[in-house]
Amino acid sequence: MSIVRNAAAIAKGMSVTLKEAFQPTEVENYPDGKGPMRGAKFQERFRGKHQLQRDENGLEKCVACFLCAAACPSNCIYIEAAENTEEKRISSAERYAKVYNIDYNRCIFCGYCVEACPTDAITHGHGFELASLNATTLVMRKEDLLVPSPTVPDVVLSDKDKAEVLA
Repeated sequence: MSIVRNAAAIAKGMSVTLKEAFQPTEVENYPDGKGPMRGAKFQERFRGKHQLQRDENGLEKCVACFLCAAACPSNCIYIEAAENTEEKRISSAERYAKVYNIDYNRCIFCGYCVEACPTDAITHGHGFELASLNATTLVMRKEDLLVPSPTVPDVVLSDKDKAEVLA
């Protein structure tokens, strides 16, 4: 009797499979998608690509305190500090991050770096298209992470930043 029951269960499962196999495929055209908002929708607490913020004067908020690198469990943040001068002012503090790299090959998007930052210089943005076939392109440099400033005209935007501007 159990053989008949097992065969009936297999036949029932296969009938569902065959019925679905001949149904038309429903495709959602990303990034346009369906619905009134069209495209990707993010929750407010979504942790995407990191962003280095600027203050209201257009200066970088990062003061190279290394707290984000110390809090990172995957050790994916690399920072080199440099001193600000009166002629060349990068941040409002004594130091600034000359080099700020995040290796997304290692990043686990835990948010500890965001929580550890005393100046709110690093935040999570909504950039989610980080996939790449080349691992070297997943090391984001300061220029890739820095938020563009309307008050600083000589900021050069990378292609990644231009493509990431959300409406």
